[in-house]
Amino acid sequence: MKKNCSVGGQAVIEGVMMRGSKGTATAVRKSNGEIEVNLEENIPLSKRYKFFSLPIIRGFINLVDSLIIGIKTLNYSASFFEDDDDVETSKFDEFIEGIFKDKTNDVVIGFSLVLSLIFSVLLFFILPTFVANALKKVSIYNSLVLNIFEGIIRVSIFLTYIYLIGRMEDIKRVFQYHGAEHKTIFCYERDMELIPKNAQKQERLHPRCGTNFLFLVMIVSIILFSLTPWNSIGERVLYRVVLLPVVSGVTYEIIKWMGKNSGKCSKILSYPGLKLQNLTTEEPDLQQLEVAIISLKVAEGIETVESIKDKLNYKKSEDRDILDKDLNLEI
Repeated sequence: MKKNCSVGGQAVIEGVMMRGSKGTATAVRKSNGEIEVNLEENIPLSKRYKFFSLPIIRGFINLVDSLIIGIKTLNYSASFFEDDDDVETSKFDEFIEGIFKDKTNDVVIGFSLVLSLIFSVLLFFILPTFVANALKKVSIYNSLVLNIFEGIIRVSIFLTYIYLIGRMEDIKRVFQYHGAEHKTIFCYERDMELIPKNAQKQERLHPRCGTNFLFLVMIVSIILFSLTPWNSIGERVLYRVVLLPVVSGVTYEIIKWMGKNSGKCSKILSYPGLKLQNLTTEEPDLQQLEVAIISLKVAEGIETVESIKDKLNYKKSEDRDILDKDLNLEI
C-alpha cells in the first residue's frame, strides 16, 4: 500500500539530500568509505509567510527555496573532497574571507545562485529567442510559428545539455545517487522495510522528480510565450525574464496536481518527464542506496543523527551481523 509521502530530495557529490518532516538531511560517503550525516531544520518560505503560499506565487518561491538549499548541500558535500585535494587557500579566497568574515559562505551561496540563474536564463531562454529572431525577416513565419520554433530550439538545447553532461564520469556518479534517491523514496512510499535490497527492486523513474518539473517548464513556456507579441528583440527578452516566475508557478501547480491524480491526463503529462529521467538517473549500487536510506531516515525522524552515527561507528567492529540486523543495512 502506498503511503501519503511528500519527501523530496537531490543527489549531491557522493551523497543524497532528503527533505522530510524533520528537516533537510544530507548523507555523504567520504573517500575513506565513512558516511557523514547532517540535519538542518529548514522551514520553507511558503510556510513562513501566507502570501508566499498562494497558488502560482508558491511555485516560484519554492523553486528559489529549493535552489538555495540545493547549492548549500552541494557545497556541504563538496567540502569533504576539497580537504582530500589538499588545495592551498588562494589569495582571492583570503581576500573574500577578509571582507565578509563569517558571512563568506552565505555570500558564496548567494553568488552561486545568481550565477546559475543567469546562466540558465541565457542558455535556455535568451539564446533560443535570438536564434528564432533570425527567422523574423522571413515573411512566411508569423508570430505563432516563431514562438513554436523558439520552443523547439529551447527543448533541443535542454536535451542536448542533459545528454552531454551525463557523459562526464563525475556526473554519472551523481546520476547514480539520483537513482538511489528515487528508489529509496519509492520503497518508503510503499511502506516497505528500508533496506538497500528492498530499495534496489524499486523503479528508478519517479513522477515527482525535478526533471519532470524542468521539462514541463519548457512546455509551459512555449504556451505562455506564444501569447506575447513578436516585436523588438529587446521586448522579447524582457517578456521572457518577466514571465519566468509565472512559468515556474504554473508548472508547480501542474506538478502538484499530477502528484494527486493518477488518471490518463496525469499519466500523459508525466510521461515525457519520466522518459527524460533515463538520462538523469543511473542504476545505483547497494552502497549508494545505503547512503540514500540513511538520509531519508534522518529527514523523516525515523532515526536521529546521533543514533545513525553510533551505529555507523559500531559498523567498524567485528560484530557485523548484529549491526546489519539492527541497522537494516544488508550490504
